[in-house]
Amino acid sequence: MIVSCAPVRFSLGGGGTDLPGYSATHGGFLVAAAIDKFVYVSANRRFYDSIRLAYSKTETVTSIDAIEHRIFREALRYARIDQGIELTSVADVPPNSGLGSSSSFTVALLNALHTYKHEFVSSAELAREACHIEIDVLKAPIGKQDQYIAAYGGITAFGFNTDGTVDVERVPMRPEVLDELESNLLIFYSGVEREAASVLSQQGKMLASNEDGALERMHRIKALGHETLAILKRGNIDAYGELLHEHWMNKRKLASNMTDPVIDEHYEAARKAGAIGGKLMGAGGGGFFMLYATPAERRVVYAAMIARGLRPLRFRFESSGARIAANLRQS
Repeated sequence: MIVSCAPVRFSLGGGGTDLPGYSATHGGFLVAAAIDKFVYVSANRRFYDSIRLAYSKTETVTSIDAIEHRIFREALRYARIDQGIELTSVADVPPNSGLGSSSSFTVALLNALHTYKHEFVSSAELAREACHIEIDVLKAPIGKQDQYIAAYGGITAFGFNTDGTVDVERVPMRPEVLDELESNLLIFYSGVEREAASVLSQQGKMLASNEDGALERMHRIKALGHETLAILKRGNIDAYGELLHEHWMNKRKLASNMTDPVIDEHYEAARKAGAIGGKLMGAGGGGFFMLYATPAERRVVYAAMIARGLRPLRFRFESSGARIAANLRQS
């Protein structure tokens, strides 16, 4: 039995600029943070020659081509494992919630399969392989942020170059600054699960046509990514709350399905209660809110969101990326 895990993430600033519709021409930049919520994949040799998969449903098949789950299918094909294996996946967070869990799953799965074959791969290689499967093979309209932060972990800045390469920089933060940021961020689940592809597809179309100044907004979001990095290095954390608000004001106009009246009401209620800023994480349209509040306003904001029926998510930042939590396989 092998147990592999990879963390999900918060996008702290510059999120969305990794999308190929923008980064391939202009280059992207963002800061992301891994948190202590994981996607787990276990791998075990199966007595029978068939392949058994367990996730939200169960599949038992005799060939890779018969697998319904696209990422399981293509990862097994990529790893050249075509029989006698059992794979199970569970997660600490719901799917389609804006925390990058799909890519965390891909990274954890690939790490499990490499370990199953007695192979070691680096964080960089895991991230590149996950991007290959999701973007090149499965044609998902996504960027590379989620795969890279799942593989590397920590609070990390990524530069997405026009030639497809990715620059990686672990953000140097003083311990007291890290603790303050962790304390002042409030995370709430909106209760809405959504497919990122629908939001990202529309965003891509608006960007291509530069509708409503979409390109200029993306330029500004990338600049906010650089400003986020500078704020975290300096340690003036309250300035980050103000930056979050500007980020959301730009991002929410990049697609008509990025938000809706209920989401807007939640956000305005948080602001009235004392939140300096916030945003929906991931592509938008649902999932988790990230809100920033000072210690003096934290309880009021928390109570306001609970009163609106939102569910809090307690978290800590996670310094490690993808790893093998257990390897009990003997041969």
